[in-house]
Amino acid sequence: MPVPRIISGIVAVILALGMILLGGWYFTVGLGIIIYLAQLEYVQLVRAKGIIPSAKNTLVLSLILLAISTVSSTLADAMLPLAGTWICFYLLFKPKMATIADISASILGLFYVGYLPTFWVRLRGIENAEYSNLPFGGFWPENWHHLTQIPQGLTITFLSFCCIWAADIGAYIFGKCLGRTPLSEISPKKTVEGSVFGISGSVLVATIGSWYLHWPTWPATGIILGLLIGIAGLLGDLTESLMKRDAGVKDSGTLIPGHGGILDRTDSYIFTGPLVFYFVTLILPLLPN
Repeated sequence: MPVPRIISGIVAVILALGMILLGGWYFTVGLGIIIYLAQLEYVQLVRAKGIIPSAKNTLVLSLILLAISTVSSTLADAMLPLAGTWICFYLLFKPKMATIADISASILGLFYVGYLPTFWVRLRGIENAEYSNLPFGGFWPENWHHLTQIPQGLTITFLSFCCIWAADIGAYIFGKCLGRTPLSEISPKKTVEGSVFGISGSVLVATIGSWYLHWPTWPATGIILGLLIGIAGLLGDLTESLMKRDAGVKDSGTLIPGHGGILDRTDSYIFTGPLVFYFVTLILPLLPN
């Protein structure tokens, strides 16, 4: 693995761990910076196809959705159709007539880069209010030797990130060493073998986490969660690869040495956040102890 890729990966992990640990508005601001940069890259991909989205409106509304999600997830869900309606109205009255592609790309940017990532804020926010001990809803462990009194959202978010990291590392290493069968024309470098080992890594980490957290029927719970995260991460990666392939570019940007752009590094997280959030809030409580 190239040295710049390793170094930038380590820096990204440290920053992610800091965001997850602090939570509250610290997590929101960090995620907001990522969404801002990702929206800029998304707009570049779209414009490479000759499409002119409502870039400023989509960007501002994405950040508003993120901020509202920190306060109320219900209000954020109500905000999404209103934001989409505003974008459509704005494009209707532009001096130059908008196209179907302009409207579609704008709404996709709002949903894909703006709305879906807000579920990470919601996930991290579970029980955060009860444990917050810093300004702006932040959290810092008071005793590092006995980390028992921590928000559930912190634990689950950390576990989810570890599953994604395990899937990425497993797919990369085993794909390089054992990969023989191409997975899809969308991403020629991806192999079936690498994908299987990547998803298996996610399942292994999720199962260990499920056991540690004493979740009901922990083997099955861990396997289901690991599969959800592993498969969603893979599909997110392929979705972004499809957009890059259609736009005729290799990477979405050049911000991160050895990794490309923000979208190149966060594509595995976009579809994962909502699935994990609803798994924890809707499915987990229904399972027998």
